[in-house]
Amino acid sequence: MRPDFFPAFALAGVLSAGVACAIDYPYPSAEPQKSGWPLTAQEREYILKPEHARRPGNEIMQHKPALWPVIPSAGFWGGTSWLETHENLVKVARANQGPIDVLLVGDSITMQWGEAWPRHFPGLKTINIGIGGDKTQNLLWRLDHGGVEGLQPKACVLLIGNNNMFFTPETGIEPVARGIRMCVLNLREKFPKSPVIVVKVFPAHAPGNPFYEDIRKVNTALDSLDLESDPKVRVLDIWKDMVNPDGTLRKDLFTPDNIHLTQQGGYKLYASKLKPMLEALLSGKNVPR
Repeated sequence: MRPDFFPAFALAGVLSAGVACAIDYPYPSAEPQKSGWPLTAQEREYILKPEHARRPGNEIMQHKPALWPVIPSAGFWGGTSWLETHENLVKVARANQGPIDVLLVGDSITMQWGEAWPRHFPGLKTINIGIGGDKTQNLLWRLDHGGVEGLQPKACVLLIGNNNMFFTPETGIEPVARGIRMCVLNLREKFPKSPVIVVKVFPAHAPGNPFYEDIRKVNTALDSLDLESDPKVRVLDIWKDMVNPDGTLRKDLFTPDNIHLTQQGGYKLYASKLKPMLEALLSGKNVPR
């Protein structure tokens, strides 16, 4: 099966049926426990191997980098620290079973909303499952292994893909866009009644920097996937608001690493663009494409 075939087929199936179906990923990985929580001893031993040792194709000594972003893979920071971070988020999910207003899904940019979220969105019951350093494949693994089990969000906000840029020399651009789409499919499968706001990857570094240019290419590739053909998916693009006329980052919005957002600048802007869309979706209103 072509690595790009299943995601397109699956999306069409979800949309045409109007009811989400279980996701069947486009590669039979060596993962001993494909889903569920708690983890078996075999699965725990498997995911505590370095991530590069668990990539699709590794078990048959084949290099398949185009599949990395679309096949679930637990993160790895060395030792058990990433897994322990995920375990803590599973506990949060289990302590908040049932209806919530918003599920925030992503990497460190989502994780670092901090005080900015309740300041801009007071009164919303929100669960934030951002983990720093996560790529699309890590998020897919978390979604399948207890990360959102039992939650009933009224809306989901997804921002993922920044960390995949470290690997685009191997994976290419299109697979990253498909990885983001696969995360959308996963959320739609788990929460068929919940709208999903997909936030395009924010700019980082500077024009001419490969990281910056690859983010732009990934966002363009997302356009070709037409995520909004699903009436419950809407895309939020605030790139133009985050850069100067020459394309450089607005310094008031970004921390010195030129990736993460400032609380008073970056998250304030993000919130101002997200709020009207989120409020409309939470009230059951249609948001035009």
